[in-house]
Amino acid sequence: MIRSMTLTARISATAALLVLMISATGCNKLRSRDQLVKGIAAFKNAQYEVATNHFQKAVELDPNDATSKLYLATAYSSQVVPNMETPENMKIAQKAIDGFQEVLNRDPKDLTALKQIASIYRQTKRSDMAKQYEQKVIDVDPNDAEANYTIGAVDWIDEYKNATTILAADGIKEDGEGNVKMSKAACAKIKAVNQPLVEEGLKFLHRAVEINPTYEDAMSYLNLTYRRQADFACGDTVALKASLAKADEWNQKAMGARKINEQKKEEKATHGVVSQ
Repeated sequence: MIRSMTLTARISATAALLVLMISATGCNKLRSRDQLVKGIAAFKNAQYEVATNHFQKAVELDPNDATSKLYLATAYSSQVVPNMETPENMKIAQKAIDGFQEVLNRDPKDLTALKQIASIYRQTKRSDMAKQYEQKVIDVDPNDAEANYTIGAVDWIDEYKNATTILAADGIKEDGEGNVKMSKAACAKIKAVNQPLVEEGLKFLHRAVEINPTYEDAMSYLNLTYRRQADFACGDTVALKASLAKADEWNQKAMGARKINEQKKEEKATHGVVSQ
């Protein structure tokens, strides 16, 4: 009888403890939600540091809440200054990347997290990692025109930097027309470093236009990328003219797409619908 009463008392105590734990957990979830709401309000008012503090508290109160983690990472990413490589900026960027990576650990196909990480790498001049994550976006959604465009645009930025650096050493200012005055040695250097980037860039930019036939930005970068291809002619006038002709062709297409897109915007603003 005594043993039975003791066992009953232990069970009752355990049950009471479980009730308290469940109650505390529920309380923490409510408090976490309150911090999340306050953080969102601050974020909408561009008070990113205040928002970050609220989101941090929300995550501490409910570590399993994916929404709070996503907002916390987004708040960090909003504080990243593009093209600034100071230790503090890079630290904030890494916090944002780590936060989005936590989201990906739960769902590797979360497009928001993938795109945000790609953007942060791009803003901090880590083009290879940026392209790697844009490719992950494409793996999840092959019809994402923006991801394809972004890889091509990032490639062109690297191409331009490579070309201008080599040309400057050769005493030449980049002219966007194949730079026929550069030495053969400079031409060979540019071709060696830029040809893989140009080929990759053209592939993804063409895919972007295939997905979105009026993607004027992608068309503009096709124009620019073919001008980088013109650098490889190295005295071959036929190859030079072919690349520049392609560049001009895409420049014209970009202007045509711009007119179409502007017309659609006007029609939507006027009538609320876009004609097909």
